[in-house]
Amino acid sequence: MDRLVSIGYPHELLQYTYDANFPTRGLVFDTMYGNLLKVDSHGNILVCTHGFTFLKGAQIQEYYPNKFIQRDNTDRFYILNTLFNLSETYLYACLVDFFTNCKRYTNLPKGYKHGDLFMSFKSMFQDVRDAMDYVHDTGILKEKTLQNMEKYIEKDPRLPLLLSRMKEVAKVFLATNSDYNYTEELLTTVLPLSSQAIMSYLFDHPQGPKPGTPKQPWRSYFDLVAVDTRKPLFFGEGTVLRQVDTNTGKLRIGTYTGGLQHGTVYSGGSSDIICDLLGVKGKDILYIGDHIFGDILKSKKRQGWKTCLVVPELAKELRVWTEKSHLFEELKSLDVFLAELYKHLDSGSTESPDISAIQIRIKRVTHEMDMCYGKMGSVLRCGSRQTLFSSQLMRYADLYAASCLNLLYYPFSYLFRAPPLLMPHESTVDHYPLDMNVSESSVANRLLRLTDAKVGG
Repeated sequence: MDRLVSIGYPHELLQYTYDANFPTRGLVFDTMYGNLLKVDSHGNILVCTHGFTFLKGAQIQEYYPNKFIQRDNTDRFYILNTLFNLSETYLYACLVDFFTNCKRYTNLPKGYKHGDLFMSFKSMFQDVRDAMDYVHDTGILKEKTLQNMEKYIEKDPRLPLLLSRMKEVAKVFLATNSDYNYTEELLTTVLPLSSQAIMSYLFDHPQGPKPGTPKQPWRSYFDLVAVDTRKPLFFGEGTVLRQVDTNTGKLRIGTYTGGLQHGTVYSGGSSDIICDLLGVKGKDILYIGDHIFGDILKSKKRQGWKTCLVVPELAKELRVWTEKSHLFEELKSLDVFLAELYKHLDSGSTESPDISAIQIRIKRVTHEMDMCYGKMGSVLRCGSRQTLFSSQLMRYADLYAASCLNLLYYPFSYLFRAPPLLMPHESTVDHYPLDMNVSESSVANRLLRLTDAKVGG
């Protein structure tokens, strides 16, 4: 917000404070109308807000007559999928809320007017994107993090244990977009309040990975360390592979062409180069990351790596799911009751059952479920329907967990298999003994089902 004010936005914006209960990951920002949208995998709109105002059915249809967006229209719709995007999501809501309610500005469908000046939602979006890039590129965000690592970084003594166990049975590598200084070097002259950088801080424990063992330097837990990888470019053509002088943090001149050297820190490179250095193929790698696009999607689609997506929100999702499971059971009961009303009707029926009360109840239960997660609901679902984020997770991540530390509780020989999922037509058919006759009409009635792609809002 400070950056936006410094380039000319009103100082009143500084009165807004971040509310972690509002944003969720996977929302879509409509740069034409300034709305935040929660959609399913097909683009059907589940939730819509203009600033902090939640729009209802008729209001949504004024913007989107079919309650649907073409989410592959990336010039207009921007998907906010990463943890960094949470604060950005809140910024969009703050800006729209402020300008919508400020009497100095005239509200127009695609932006705001003040005298002879017109500010579109598109230009506002670009200003926020530029501000986010500025915070990252200038190092302000990293500096703030290093000044208060206890606040921003969660340290766990189980991490050295997990990595040491991994290294006993496999090769372990670290690929990060951060530079070496941020990853390891002491920055005492710049940051006197915090003399340790990220990895040194994470591995700063009184003893080694096992009780009674001495403390080890963090690089000893990895067979290969690559910084400045510039993911997702790393999974394509990549960049020049260079060596880092770990004493100075500076890069050695020239392209590195040798083999893997233990203790060496590399800069840049590509996923293909990493595979060559480690002597492995793509299918041999389990890649753990928290960026669904930069880590998981690209490594899966371009290289065929096995993937594990870290979704920190899962801890809360599981807690709510456990405590409020009766709400989901009620939704399922309402669906069954709805089906019963049509049970004895077919294409020749002229009567139409009144389902309005059931529809109202489904909306109320869905809303009650959503509010248990936060103002924008769950990152993974809206009632019984899965979100865009959820569909991407299911499609591209072989595994997902709230933390990589969950791997501690499985043997490395464990065969992870997803439970078999029935397609809609399969879930409606009872499995009878082979010698039992089932009427053709009965089967036809059971098979006629709508997939969620055709479900209306």
